[in-house]
Amino acid sequence: MVLITGGAGFLGYHVARGFSERGLQLVLLDVARFHEAEYPKGTIFHQADVRDRDALRRVFSNQPVDVVIHTAAALPLEKKRTIYEVNVEGVRNVFQAAKDAGVPRVVFIGSTAVYGVPDKHPLFEDDPLVGVGPYGHTKIEGERICQEFRECGMTVAILRPKTFVGTGRLGVFQILYDWVESGCRIPMIGWGKNRYQLLEVEDLVDAIHRCATGDSSLVSDTFNVGAKEFKTVREDMQALCDYAKSGARPMGTPAKLIKPMLMVLETLHLSPLYKWVYGTADKDSFVSTEKIETKLGWSPKYSNAAAMIRSYQWYLEHKTESDSATGLTHRVAWKQGALRCAKWVLR
Repeated sequence: MVLITGGAGFLGYHVARGFSERGLQLVLLDVARFHEAEYPKGTIFHQADVRDRDALRRVFSNQPVDVVIHTAAALPLEKKRTIYEVNVEGVRNVFQAAKDAGVPRVVFIGSTAVYGVPDKHPLFEDDPLVGVGPYGHTKIEGERICQEFRECGMTVAILRPKTFVGTGRLGVFQILYDWVESGCRIPMIGWGKNRYQLLEVEDLVDAIHRCATGDSSLVSDTFNVGAKEFKTVREDMQALCDYAKSGARPMGTPAKLIKPMLMVLETLHLSPLYKWVYGTADKDSFVSTEKIETKLGWSPKYSNAAAMIRSYQWYLEHKTESDSATGLTHRVAWKQGALRCAKWVLR
């Protein structure tokens, strides 16, 4: 039995479907409401908050659990206090509840935000952890909690995925897809000569499954996960625009001028782009995946361009559904704010 926290989220949804296809029984937990018809038959649902210790104890006592996949997290657009409560206190609560229930293994979904904005690439798992903003810092704290429970005898795999996309991914990518469909010039922060690695969610699910089912002596470790094939930002963006055939094309901008403007807009709550997005957009950002390939035999199927095109295809097919709701998660559109005015200018 596999328990997935954050089961109503973008990654939780894909993990549930991928694990069900591999014959595993599922228990899903999320503070958000589930659309149960979207999930495999036989799935058990619990609406509960990882910050609620008593609720977690009840969930773990209701059925035996063999492994926990901890995807629940407060994203950077949330308030600082919420990010800390969910990404630190919530992590500890889940681990403690799992330990008390005798669960032997947890897969923790971390982030490459723990590396900050380094000067050298590729990044390896033993590189310094710096973090960017509350989200990056709390992800580092989450990893420290993982280490504490490893020392207590639990098998704990930490995955640090690059930004992942796929069917159902909206959030900041919905803004990109909207602009591409509209045939706009797509402003890049900088000139697009940097390499920025992404990850298709199906490839991430495969990595999670290997950590959930592999030899405990191999998986109780920390692994980077990212696409193997990726080009410059301009080249990958051009590949998406070429596929769309809408007239959209990438447009370079001076990062030194654009970043302060975006910082002001973020402060005034007029833009959904947060520091981790605009602060790293003109920098190289890619990790080595040699460790997970060597130890667990993982190999990604999709390139950056293929991942974005698959996600864009889904967006076009479900556009009328996704236009009706906005929020702060990856499964709904984000309000564009002042960016909507920029879109009108750049058509």
